[in-house]
Amino acid sequence: MISTDADDSFRVPIEELFSSRGRIKIIKELATSSELNISELCRRVSLNHSSTKSHLEVLIASGLVEEKMFGRIKIYRYRIEDHRARALRNLFGLWQS
Repeated sequence: MISTDADDSFRVPIEELFSSRGRIKIIKELATSSELNISELCRRVSLNHSSTKSHLEVLIASGLVEEKMFGRIKIYRYRIEDHRARALRNLFGLWQS
């Protein structure tokens, strides 16, 4: 479910956003890949489907990720148009330099 209310994107505290190593792996992977289906994302971050799905729910609630449906296929997209998402991608790039 995608939230369209701009205030909803700030409901997830930053502490919760970064409280999980798995969630950080997902954020980093989506930030560099832009969009992936859940099976490919699970493979790339080495997490099972249910863990990945629960992390994605938090990321969607934060406004950093959106879920798009193509029939039965769900694609998860990093919302680079969000200034926080752009800042995180820049941080990951600086950290890996």
